[in-house]
Amino acid sequence: MSGSGHGFSAVRRLIDLAEAVRADPDLPRSGLMELLARHGERPADLTEEEFGEADAAELRSAAARMAALLAETDEDRAAHALNALFAQYATRPRLTRHDGHAWHLHVDRGEGAGWGAWFLASGALALSGLLTEHGRIAWGTCAAEGCGRLFLAAGPGSARRYCSSACATRARVAAHRRRRREQAER
Repeated sequence: MSGSGHGFSAVRRLIDLAEAVRADPDLPRSGLMELLARHGERPADLTEEEFGEADAAELRSAAARMAALLAETDEDRAAHALNALFAQYATRPRLTRHDGHAWHLHVDRGEGAGWGAWFLASGALALSGLLTEHGRIAWGTCAAEGCGRLFLAAGPGSARRYCSSACATRARVAAHRRRRREQAER
């Protein structure tokens, strides 16, 4: 269970895995392996011996738990949920460099902790970093009707409500048309 490197984003990995499991709660091990590999996990760490069906089930469960946290809109509840994850899954932070990755921070309880515990500890660290850096929740679920995808809103400016400019535009156009209909009915 590796971690970081140039261009690596623990939050992007978290969002992608949580969204994939939300879309398919029974996402097969091969789908999880593909996502993990895309986010920097070494093929040697994704063999059947290192990442078997039980590991995949544990990771799916952890991703579902994180998806619920990513849907949280209240900062205080999010902070309490993150603290609960730290209490249950994290340990003293340590800097590590392995497998060709740059120095990065780990808070998991080591290699024996399992994929789910690793994902929850590293995800809590990534989200708490965003919460403290931005002073607000910097993630969410798309407010566009019929979408609901998870997204990262860590850029400057006010909090985002949509996963993409396409969803934001669709929502604005729908609201404009609704207002025009309402005005025409008066």
